[in-house]
Amino acid sequence: MPIDITVEFPGICRVGEGPFWDPESGSLSWVDILDGALHRARPGSAERWTLRLATLVGAAVPKASGGYVAATSEGFTDISPDGAWTVRRDFLTDGIRMNDAKCDPHGRLWAGSCAQDFAAGHGGMHVLLPDWTVREVFSGLTQPNGLGWSPDGRRFYLVETQARDVSVFDVVSDRLEPENRRTLVPFPESFGYPDGLTVDADGCLWIAFWGGGRVLQVAPDDGRVLRTVEVPVPQPSSCAFGGPELDVLYVTTAREGLDPDLERSSGSVLAIRGLGVRGLPAVKFGG
Repeated sequence: MPIDITVEFPGICRVGEGPFWDPESGSLSWVDILDGALHRARPGSAERWTLRLATLVGAAVPKASGGYVAATSEGFTDISPDGAWTVRRDFLTDGIRMNDAKCDPHGRLWAGSCAQDFAAGHGGMHVLLPDWTVREVFSGLTQPNGLGWSPDGRRFYLVETQARDVSVFDVVSDRLEPENRRTLVPFPESFGYPDGLTVDADGCLWIAFWGGGRVLQVAPDDGRVLRTVEVPVPQPSSCAFGGPELDVLYVTTAREGLDPDLERSSGSVLAIRGLGVRGLPAVKFGG
């Protein structure tokens, strides 16, 4: 089956991010960071739900109890099933915002923070526990972005966008903080900036490259680039597997800084079919 790339959900996201496939509803949700919007839609349906928050939204993840938890410019925001929202953990200082976020296999939300101008060393990695306790596990980061775990949960991956690399850590079962950080793979400037990522069922990483117009499949053992998928937009921002068989790669994109008359698909969500791999089920927040 040849690879097929289509516009699944047309849109005008300034910076689309954080795709999350929910098998229970058969829907994909994603955010627009700069527009402060949370979107949800089902493939093959014209139905679409949008919630706008008066803040920057780096990512939003469904809660096991219903609704969403969002990583925002304040910290962590609770969104009820009816769309009412409240900032429950307000701890970030002025000029700092949350970026990408994802739940680990235990239902804990990991979210990276960064300076709005991406000043070096002003970012961190924060973990929201199911009881809404917050822990900072890393500091001194710059633009922490895509993150994920190996299928067995023993490795943690983290993109540092400005450094153009992906780090891998060891996960020790009785400790929250991953250990033994090392560089899995550095990328040349010609590739663009590594942004969001997802991990497939075989453990390979799929990374969207902002400014590079591509998604790469990367080997988890040595960082080899196994496959390059060119996409019809210059700013793919993140990706997640979805669909009933978890075999469709959904890619969020951005139109910020582009000419909308020339980049008509930018800001939409793309669907890549025919890759021959499947993803892992996404984890909801345990709170």
